[in-house]
Amino acid sequence: MGGRGAIGDKWSMRVLWLCAIGSALSLYMVAVERQIQNRDRMLAESLSAAEAEGAGEDV
Repeated sequence: MGGRGAIGDKWSMRVLWLCAIGSALSLYMVAVERQIQNRDRMLAESLSAAEAEGAGEDV
């Protein structure tokens, strides 16, 4: 009976590590996605500001 408990503990530790690694990976992916969205937003804002500047000079 003692051996079965040790195997159960080993598998529960493996599952725990797998969940921790999965959580860290998903947090990393969310951070990368937010950086991409922020970069796209900044590019769009700078493009609209440049277009507004160009339109202001023409008028």
